[in-house]
Amino acid sequence: MYYSKDITKVKNKITGNSGEIQAVNFLKEHHYVILCTNYKVKFGEIDIIALENGVIVFIEVKKRSTLAFGSPCEAVDYKKQNQIRKVAELFLIKNNKYDSDVRFDVIEIVGEKINHIKNAF
Repeated sequence: MYYSKDITKVKNKITGNSGEIQAVNFLKEHHYVILCTNYKVKFGEIDIIALENGVIVFIEVKKRSTLAFGSPCEAVDYKKQNQIRKVAELFLIKNNKYDSDVRFDVIEIVGEKINHIKNAF
């Protein structure tokens, strides 16, 4: 038996996955090279890691169906930013890219509208 909490989790996962697919397609259209998606370590995850003009870009994707609970980028708070930074640092070390130029972006999606915020933090 599913409880409303379980259904909400599933719905959020589906929304998140569709947002990440939209974001990857958007980035490819804008000539980014996708290095990996859903890069996971035990203490966090980065949705998309891409390359643009020699810069490694770590991208957090947030999708909402409406703005009823605020803009999607507002969900990328200080705590989330620090978590992404730590995961990014591990990625750079593991891939011997520690001296690379990097950037942290947020892609927010509301409905079908995509807003790419470069250098978000």
